[in-house]
Amino acid sequence: MKYINETVRRQDRLMPEARALELLRSSEYGVLSMVTEEGLPYGIPINYVWDGGNSIYIHCAPEGKKLRALAKNSHVTFCIIGNVNLLPGKFTTEYESVVLYGEARTGLTAEERMKALHLLINKLSADFKELGDKYAHQSFHRTEIIRVDFETFSGKCKHVRTAD
Repeated sequence: MKYINETVRRQDRLMPEARALELLRSSEYGVLSMVTEEGLPYGIPINYVWDGGNSIYIHCAPEGKKLRALAKNSHVTFCIIGNVNLLPGKFTTEYESVVLYGEARTGLTAEERMKALHLLINKLSADFKELGDKYAHQSFHRTEIIRVDFETFSGKCKHVRTAD
């Protein structure tokens, strides 16, 4: 996965790669954007887990609009919003965002799907790992896992300096 910021219009607002990776690791959710079967834009907020490499995992039902869209066109973007601070008196907003570009994959092996569920449990329900494992095994047959493999990503931020 390559960090590419050349395409960011406001070069003065580039986010350091380390911060972009920290947001990818620690954020609870992002917006997955794709194209529907009908060719229309479709973005949905989802929780996810990063594998520490080039991919994230998403869990969902084994059928639905998202999977139909990805079957037709597997290219996606994934946007994570970091810290946001509205500054009404300055008519601006401080923000952080990361956009990743990649391809979604389904039809993973049972082993990879269970690994992904355990990564999700460790991230989102760390205090309930034993119960989460039991739940993952019980609901495995009705859970699909999507792996999104990223090729590139970029990050942008705005921080307003305050007068001392």
